[in-house]
Amino acid sequence: MVVRIRLSRFGRRKLPFYRIRVADARSPRDGKFLENVGTYNPLPTDGGAKHVTLKVDRVKHWLACGAQPTATVAKLLAEANILPAPAVPDKGPQHGVSRADAKKE
Repeated sequence: MVVRIRLSRFGRRKLPFYRIRVADARSPRDGKFLENVGTYNPLPTDGGAKHVTLKVDRVKHWLACGAQPTATVAKLLAEANILPAPAVPDKGPQHGVSRADAKKE
């Protein structure tokens, strides 16, 4: 059984709120889960910060058990210094011509 640490959406339309959950990879996004390990509010507060709460000991436990975080959760865990920062993929050479270059020609 592949276990993932992922986001489950709550809140209403245009006001998202997420719970960070440990779930089987085959279960739907808002479906059956094993444990809640935190919350994430992506809307910035007055200070401009996004609010993340984590049960750090439980997150470390699930990571030690082999749970794989999704890309977004891995980024949040890196900000909390639980995981190393994910590698940024190199986009390589750009194909095509930009609009500014096309106007010059």
